[in-house]
Amino acid sequence: MRIGIFGGTFDPIHYGHLVAAEEARAVLKLERVLIVPAGQPPHKTTHPITPAEHRVAMVQLAIASNPAFVLSRVDLDRPGPHYSVDMVMRLRRQLGPGEVYFIVGMDSLMELPTWHEAERLMGLCYIVGVNRPGYTYDLAPLEKAVPGISSHICVLEAPQLEISSHDLQERVRRGMPIKYQLPEAVEEYIYRHKLYVREESGRC
Repeated sequence: MRIGIFGGTFDPIHYGHLVAAEEARAVLKLERVLIVPAGQPPHKTTHPITPAEHRVAMVQLAIASNPAFVLSRVDLDRPGPHYSVDMVMRLRRQLGPGEVYFIVGMDSLMELPTWHEAERLMGLCYIVGVNRPGYTYDLAPLEKAVPGISSHICVLEAPQLEISSHDLQERVRRGMPIKYQLPEAVEEYIYRHKLYVREESGRC
């Protein structure tokens, strides 16, 4: 069995996320891709994150048409701190034997030496770095920082969509359109629940 794990805050989930996950599924011949909304990422402790129930609902809406994508609450239904290595370990226990591919953006991959127990993570899975628009990378510093890591990394050149969750949040706050950057059902959910609206203005 070959399983992908794609984690993130998904605040909100958008087509950039979905394209990366689907490209990894197709290229790596993954049977399933687990979409894992993050609890409280250690590197985002100073940034407010939309409550989990909204992020989970948006993920469910976004992946409803793809039977290979499966929502996993493994990171939400456990106490912190929410390190990737602990999340992958829990999923490995649930999944049993097989190959596991942990899908991350290339910018996150280049910070891997600073991750909690990066060497232990290497022993649990392959790491798939998805390249981003305008981003250049060099794996040599990674290999120097974590010897042997190159043999555990796959670099995936996915279609380049310059969309970010932060930008989508800002567009909603400014009253700018977000249509065609994320699934229509997610767009409708955001407006219905008044997510990302500035409290002082009371409007998008």
